Amino acid sequence: MTDPLQMLRDALKHSPENLPLRQHLAESLVGLGRLDEAEQEYKQAIAGSPNHLGFRVGLADVYYRQGKNSPALVILEDLLKKLDTPAKAYVLHAKLLFRAGDVERAVRQYKTGIDLDAGVADLEFAGRLGIGADPVESEVSDGRVHVGFESGNEMPSVEIERPTVSFKDVGGMEAVKDEIRIKIIHPLTHADLYKAYGKSIGGGILMYGPPGCGKTHLARATAGEVKAGFIVVGINDVLDMWLGSSEKNLHELFEQARRNRPCVLFFDEVDALAASRADMRQSSARALINQFLSELDGVNLSNDGILILAATNAPWHLDSAFRRPGRFDRIVFVPPPDAPARASILRIQCQGKPIGDIDYDYLAKKADHFSGADLKAVLDIAIENKLREAMKDGIPKPLTTKDLTAALGQVKASTREWFATARNYALYANQGGIYDDIVKYMKL
Repeated sequence: MTDPLQMLRDALKHSPENLPLRQHLAESLVGLGRLDEAEQEYKQAIAGSPNHLGFRVGLADVYYRQGKNSPALVILEDLLKKLDTPAKAYVLHAKLLFRAGDVERAVRQYKTGIDLDAGVADLEFAGRLGIGADPVESEVSDGRVHVGFESGNEMPSVEIERPTVSFKDVGGMEAVKDEIRIKIIHPLTHADLYKAYGKSIGGGILMYGPPGCGKTHLARATAGEVKAGFIVVGINDVLDMWLGSSEKNLHELFEQARRNRPCVLFFDEVDALAASRADMRQSSARALINQFLSELDGVNLSNDGILILAATNAPWHLDSAFRRPGRFDRIVFVPPPDAPARASILRIQCQGKPIGDIDYDYLAKKADHFSGADLKAVLDIAIENKLREAMKDGIPKPLTTKDLTAALGQVKASTREWFATARNYALYANQGGIYDDIVKYMKL
């Protein structure tokens, strides 16, 4: 298939310093959903014109769409210090604040943006903020919108999966699997033995590490191992602008898990819901943390048979109360896969695809520091290149070691940026040995 943007790319080859043309290409890539390519184009544009505010807002927007909240905030917080900040930067900042649960500041930033330029208004987002309704009924206070949730705000009802994947579908990660077996799987499969020792069936494990290293996949495989239901909880399933509604949403999600025991309740990016209360200014945000802790403790209802897993890329933002016994009392570091695990992951990812003679061990050695997601990107690039050949020749050909090696050269390990941040916490904020696994892994 011909790339619809090839003419733009060809024009840039002849005029690489044409920044408006590069911006047009980046915006077109965003419109097509090709965010990784758009990110690269914006970065190149910024390299050529570092003071161009439009390029920086564009890159922040791409980061926001990719879910890379921290890099987006870094760019926007710097832009907001300037006198000539584009209106779109305020609206984008409002969306990031809303995603983090800070509704009150989100409303202020959104209104600032549309006051500067009404053309950046986002009516759908304004509705979620409660802007545009009757002023009395959209009053924002302490981070939430007052009144209204009693008149029809529905409780969440997320899908309960029945995963068919199991640990055999997870490459490597044997140490993490052993932790999960002891804490979660064995109590279910050897219930009588655990009962004899007075051990309840349930509990929590917090997995942390670089993004793309298989935490979500492992959680789903855990549910598959014990034939349990699986509920994925994201920030959008819980946070609500109506005062007190987020706490009700969280309670209902736990209730849904209790009604479907045994059930694995998986909180993805849990730091967004369980951030340190010391960093919070809104009492409503602290109330949500307290509700979360109460649900984990099973104060009013038993959590027996509820298996709670959580994942985070930023454990240093998590409230310390979540690490107490009975809550997330097992904290497991999920590192990038080692060479045997990378080979195993590639074998699994290549299943069902036309492949020839592939030396997985050789490829694994070449892919040092690659995450599972990075390896998936390598395979996708190799397949795309193979499809281009098939389109020309009309004959599909199997993937080879050479194809995957060529694709490896086009992908950079995404874990390095995470370890640059984690290193500082491991060296200077490792009270109680929380990050000893990072120290050991990085040989600090």
